[in-house]
Amino acid sequence: MAIRIIYKGFLVCFCMFLSQRGYSQSKNTFKTKYTIEDLSLVPPVPDYSEMKYWIAHPEVKDMADEVPGKGELKEYQANAAVDVFFIYPTIYSKKQDKEHPWFADVNDEKLNKEIANSTIKYQASVFNGSAKVYSPLYRQAHIGIYSMGNLPLKVEALEFAYTDVKRAFEYYLDNWNQGRPIIIASHSQGTNHATKLLSEFFENKPLMEQLVAAYIVGMPMDKGTFSNIPICDNPTEIGCWLTWNTYARDYYPPNHDFWYADALNVNPLSWTTDTAYVSWGANQGGILKNFKKIRTGLSDAQNKDGMLWINKPKFFGNFLINWKRYHIVDYNLFYMNIRENVAERVETYLREKEYLD
Repeated sequence: MAIRIIYKGFLVCFCMFLSQRGYSQSKNTFKTKYTIEDLSLVPPVPDYSEMKYWIAHPEVKDMADEVPGKGELKEYQANAAVDVFFIYPTIYSKKQDKEHPWFADVNDEKLNKEIANSTIKYQASVFNGSAKVYSPLYRQAHIGIYSMGNLPLKVEALEFAYTDVKRAFEYYLDNWNQGRPIIIASHSQGTNHATKLLSEFFENKPLMEQLVAAYIVGMPMDKGTFSNIPICDNPTEIGCWLTWNTYARDYYPPNHDFWYADALNVNPLSWTTDTAYVSWGANQGGILKNFKKIRTGLSDAQNKDGMLWINKPKFFGNFLINWKRYHIVDYNLFYMNIRENVAERVETYLREKEYLD
């Protein structure tokens, strides 16, 4: 009985962590009373000259400054030679606000706290060992757009959300970048916006010279995503992009052939695009609910048919989890490997561009 209570308690805590991050394992079609006409109902525009509209900024103490473990890791933003511009995933996932049903309000303190304590803490912080972390609040589209058939609404909602991301990036360039190397990083909806940002500001543009790499995770992307930005195919390649979409081994999601038949993935345990299996021993550590606990060997990984396949992650009580899609923990499962890889690519960039002797 005692063991069962412990297991149930762990499961409740773990699932609460995931629900707080604004994600769902549900396959149900999103139902709403709001239509495409309601896209005109928008919350106030953020002014990126005000620090309150940056959920992470190197000049402010925030959740991007956090580091896991028991003191063995440090954040080095103060002296970092590189910046990361991080675009977070969808957290506006609960009841739609009748005043602006399709877009999050950047002045919503409760939502901003959820953003800070989830994606900023568990994803953006992975970069703080090598880069200054900038992440703007933006009027993200409601998660419902991803599970409804109204394509025009989906396109317009994402286009609107991107306008904030674009303005924030322009403000960052004009006021803080000062020619410094840049990492673009994102997850899920953030990757929709990051892809457009890379196409508009980097591809075939002078800014491409400043691109260390783009960690644009959690959306299927194929070799046609960019015409002149290559996918990364080794651990130290720079000026390239990398992504992965994590699923249970042997699982093929609905409409796999449409979404993933031509999708590319970089294995975050080997940092290559090949299909070689990489075992748990290569996983330097992942993070679950307890941010301070680094779980070595948490997951294996293998690129397969446009996806990243894993066996069930190894942690106490894992038999209670029977997921097919691990989208919500694309970063968490490989946290320490990502952190080390960012450092490797940054060092390579600085040396090749003659920042280092």
